[in-house]
Amino acid sequence: MMVPMSAPTTAPLTDPLATYRPPGRLDPAWALRPYDGPWGVRQAAHLYRRAGFGGSPDDVARATAAGLHAAVDAFVNFADTSALPAQPSLYPDTLTRPQREAFAAEAKARAADPSSAPDPALQQVRQDLNKARRENAALLQSWFLERMIASPAQLQEKMTLFWHGHFTSAYDKGIPAQALADQNNLFRTYALGNVRELTQHVSQDPAMLRYLDNAQNNKAHPNENYARELMELFTLGIGNYTEADVRESARSFTGWGLDAEDAFTVFPGRHDDGLKTFLGQTGAFTGTDIVKIIFTQPAAARLFARELLAFFVYSDPEPALIDAVAEQIRRNDYTLQPVLANLLRSNLFYSDRAYRALVKSPVQFVVGAYQLFGLTTVDQPTLGALRRMGQVLFYPPNVKGWDGGAAWLNSQTMLTRENFAAGLSAKIGSAAWLQPVLGSMDPAAVTRALAATILQGDVSPAASAKLTDYLAGTGVSALAALSYENTQERVRGATYLTMAMPGYQLA
Repeated sequence: MMVPMSAPTTAPLTDPLATYRPPGRLDPAWALRPYDGPWGVRQAAHLYRRAGFGGSPDDVARATAAGLHAAVDAFVNFADTSALPAQPSLYPDTLTRPQREAFAAEAKARAADPSSAPDPALQQVRQDLNKARRENAALLQSWFLERMIASPAQLQEKMTLFWHGHFTSAYDKGIPAQALADQNNLFRTYALGNVRELTQHVSQDPAMLRYLDNAQNNKAHPNENYARELMELFTLGIGNYTEADVRESARSFTGWGLDAEDAFTVFPGRHDDGLKTFLGQTGAFTGTDIVKIIFTQPAAARLFARELLAFFVYSDPEPALIDAVAEQIRRNDYTLQPVLANLLRSNLFYSDRAYRALVKSPVQFVVGAYQLFGLTTVDQPTLGALRRMGQVLFYPPNVKGWDGGAAWLNSQTMLTRENFAAGLSAKIGSAAWLQPVLGSMDPAAVTRALAATILQGDVSPAASAKLTDYLAGTGVSALAALSYENTQERVRGATYLTMAMPGYQLA
């Protein structure tokens, strides 16, 4: 385990899940009423962890001074992001039509004569293509992470991450990098917009058409992949449709595909224009009709209510609470901005049950740490750390996305989190809030500053005492303990140890 020099080598982490609260009974009428409790740093930091990724100490201070309503308004009414870096220039990472024809001819020739030598020119094309895809993956991941870190529209980026894990598409399915970048921007555009409209766009999205094989859907052999996942995972949930609905939906989506430029196109000759019966309605439906019918089902609002509550409030929300939020979603015709505005102002959101009740995803852990230290440029070691933590952007493990919650935490991922925090502690010079602390010779004052800034005071007396002892140089010679260099080194170690505490693993 990598730790800063002189830091304790005993593992500082205990089980973060030990701080979870039992569900208890909940009154939805009280839960969704406007929050009527105190407002301070603790509540402002909670808002920043959930509606964003944690923010900087200055961000939290501004939200504290602004008050609840102004702070929530700043999240739900997105700030101008035009000054952010543009999407990166991506390398060509798909075969042209002549190249596809050449590879097909080579395959045919090798089938006829297995002893024939492979074409060196095509081997080079394959190597160049693999290199381009590796480099594009890193470019896309860094671009998305740096937007999350630097964007003044934090909730927009948080919702983009939410949709990225909901309407999944994976780069390892042969999807062009540009298509994934376009899909990511689609999620950003509809971050708090209308879910029904977003689902219509996703159904015609080139990355999704490739990922779930709907680009190959034709009336002669209807492909059910997208039709099934659209209902099972994306909109309704298991038990709210039949196998007959899957078949009829697949027929309705026939003819949707991609042209030679990888743009969405309808091919009328491939479409089944006969009558279909879907979720109790009959007509000569297309894919557009299917999405409209889905969003007339009560189960759709319940699915999105459950997922939003699990993402922003706590896991396994009560059925009565799901019903209440679903009613808000229906009342707003599936436009999410007013729903999130109410949720982020609610008693529920600031309740003890919700406070530090979610495990930070690897992306949130990394982005929040970067914001804490004032860092903006993502490097290759960070991308590697995210992979070892279990979350690689644009590479969801399957169509369900990432499981999240307790699944983020095991011995290997916890060790990676510790090592990542230890590596960042060497860069504390970039954090303006730490500058007054670096030269301090008062261990208790440094402990208070670290606990207040990194964990908003959510540190046990025993943990504080251990941190103070470490900063005081217990066991170190008096001369070394007084040296400025040793003091800086111990502040770095104490910063790492504070980030490794259980509370920091929770949002």
